[in-house]
Amino acid sequence: MKAIRIHNHGGPEVLAYEDVPAPEPKAGEARVKIEASGVNFIDIYHRTGLYPMNRPCILGSEGAGIVDAVGEGVTGVKQGDRVAYAMIPGSYAEYAVVPAGKLVPVPDDIDAKSAAGIMLQGMTAHYLTHSTYPLQKDETALVHAAAGGVGLLLVQVAKMLGARVIGTVSTEAGADEIILYTQADFLAEAKRITNGQGVHVVYDSVGATTFEKSLDCLRPRGYLVLFGQSSGPVAAFDPAKLAAKGSLFLTRPSLAHYTLTRAELLRRATDLFDWMQAGKLKLRIEKSLPLQDASEAQQLLEKRRTTGKLILVP
Repeated sequence: MKAIRIHNHGGPEVLAYEDVPAPEPKAGEARVKIEASGVNFIDIYHRTGLYPMNRPCILGSEGAGIVDAVGEGVTGVKQGDRVAYAMIPGSYAEYAVVPAGKLVPVPDDIDAKSAAGIMLQGMTAHYLTHSTYPLQKDETALVHAAAGGVGLLLVQVAKMLGARVIGTVSTEAGADEIILYTQADFLAEAKRITNGQGVHVVYDSVGATTFEKSLDCLRPRGYLVLFGQSSGPVAAFDPAKLAAKGSLFLTRPSLAHYTLTRAELLRRATDLFDWMQAGKLKLRIEKSLPLQDASEAQQLLEKRRTTGKLILVP
């Protein structure tokens, strides 16, 4: 089969489009014929070595397709089932082997590109707003990179919950209040919009360049939810600052810890598919590219030239 592998960490040039043996499912696993693979920042972190992986390895952390073989003892899925998954490496390929318990069924009226595109970022938006900091009606949330892949979904889910959303963007994102970070200071604007009170929660996927001001945007006992680091990792931090700034809360969550059980995984994925079917949640697919153009896709994402989801098609 064809796959995108890395043999060394580095820039987009290390992504190699290669022939590799198709994987065989072991006990408890299923093989999925990949119809679409989502492109995410975690793929770039794996490529650069920020999140190291054993090499050579196939990149990609989410996909959708059709089960074409199952290993011993698998009962939850069968050959021919339409499925999607996230947080299992190896989706930049024509076939991937996935633990059967990590696969979720895809409704007939949701296509493979949409299913692949919603899994990682959609479930991230779900757990951030429902579990990490359960947003309440009339609370105010500041969402950084609100026009990015997660941001667009996060804003929609937050508004579904009745929250007021302030988004920092370089383009429109559907938030109640927009701060164009290229033209205005987001801290000053967030304080102005909230009449000096600050926001209840900041959802920050940017990291290094926004961290300090994100803390300062919060009202007393507010939450900074740091769920990414697209501008680089945050420097060493003294927790005493949290007390000085208003007994603040800081958390660095991961999707894996919010889908620990199959029931939790299915609940989040089912909610997403239900919202999509009802027209309440819209996934913006920015561009679909052939698998061999994975380098181009990652460069578009790295340079923030996207306002939606990037998909690779084998």
